[in-house]
Amino acid sequence: MLQKGLGLSLIITALCGSVALASTVELSLRPVLRPGSGAGGEVVSVRPIAALAPTLRPVARPGRAGAQDGRAAPLHLASSPEAGFQRWIAAFKPRAVQAGLDPALVERAFRGIRYNSEVIARDGNQAEFTKTIWEYLANATSDKRVADGQQMLRKHRRKLEAIERKYGVEKEIVTAVWGLESFYGNIKGDYNVIEAMATLAYDGRRGEFFAKQLLAALKILQRGDTTAAQLKGSWAGAMGHTQFIPTSYELFAVDFTGDGKRDIWSNDPSDALASTAAYLARSGWQKGMPWGVEVRLPAGFNRGLARRKTQKMPSDWAKLGVTDMQGRAVRDFGAASILFPEGGRGLALMIFEKNFRAIERYNAADAYVIGVGHLADRLKGAAPLIGNFAPGERPLREDEIKELQRLLKNKGHALEKIDGKIGPNTKAQIKAYQSRNGLTADGYASEALLEHIKRR
Repeated sequence: MLQKGLGLSLIITALCGSVALASTVELSLRPVLRPGSGAGGEVVSVRPIAALAPTLRPVARPGRAGAQDGRAAPLHLASSPEAGFQRWIAAFKPRAVQAGLDPALVERAFRGIRYNSEVIARDGNQAEFTKTIWEYLANATSDKRVADGQQMLRKHRRKLEAIERKYGVEKEIVTAVWGLESFYGNIKGDYNVIEAMATLAYDGRRGEFFAKQLLAALKILQRGDTTAAQLKGSWAGAMGHTQFIPTSYELFAVDFTGDGKRDIWSNDPSDALASTAAYLARSGWQKGMPWGVEVRLPAGFNRGLARRKTQKMPSDWAKLGVTDMQGRAVRDFGAASILFPEGGRGLALMIFEKNFRAIERYNAADAYVIGVGHLADRLKGAAPLIGNFAPGERPLREDEIKELQRLLKNKGHALEKIDGKIGPNTKAQIKAYQSRNGLTADGYASEALLEHIKRR
């Protein structure tokens, strides 16, 4: 389950994925999968096959990054990716058989599989946007996402309550994961998972990781949980309503309906929602404990205390002047730490380690965790986060960002487009402006920055 994107301050790295906010309501907000970030490491053990090592060893190809920059080198020298890809598949099949897969099933699974250049292009274009937490949450907890989530809660109330009783994970949290992963099943992905995993294993940056995903995907077919035609997902292999990657599926998926299949692809989301609850439960979720609470900090608060390792009971934080947004001490739900999602600008959270970490194991990006947690709160009827901005530190609205972009362009900055989005180019031009004018070059599009540019 750890795909798309995300790792979100809100810098979505190449191992955490991108959060490209292309419209008012972007359907999937998952930052992209990272190897080893889930519970149990998210990596299924695969027996080494010494006889295949020479055949499958990466070989450098001109024009592609090699081992020296930390990226897996390509696995071929062929001028035609398709020809090299088919040779790689031929070499991989014995590995699959040695891993316990039926030879006939392996042959069927790879029949018609082709090198998918679109998958490689998607893998090479992660981490393209840096979003503030407010930009991310604007989509993660949009009016539509909240309204649709509340509708799903009503529609599936009985099954969600049954899942909550069995696994001890609140129905709103499970529904929030569903909402961020696939917009409640609307975009589960239509890539052939076998083809996508094979392409990435052959020609991607994380070849062995995706080879393990490929083996796990083949095991799904062997168990009969779904068919090859239905084994669809994202370009990075995240599948079903709540976007499990194959190794996560192998470890945590459950058959909640009792039909003998762990069917996370079905129009009936029961198995997918129960699997998500099972994943969170095994990751340490504590029912009745919040994931986090927005807090106010006293003047002069020692910001060095805002780190995950510094944990106190909320009553002890209250002695230091930390309260909820209404000025009350937070209840002693458990050990908590203070988190500044944007380095201390505008938002302070008291996060409860057990539940924050449980969501984090589903996806390690801070903004994803906050997005799931806050969406769950909104589904319960909670108000939006408020923020505690210093004068002039409020993030800009879309129309204000467009104005900022026009002003920067008028002053000679190389803006590619006026779109109201803080992409990497806009952020770079903001930093350039800030540097030239003696401001802190943090690339943050604040109200104060807009006023500064207007006065110049």
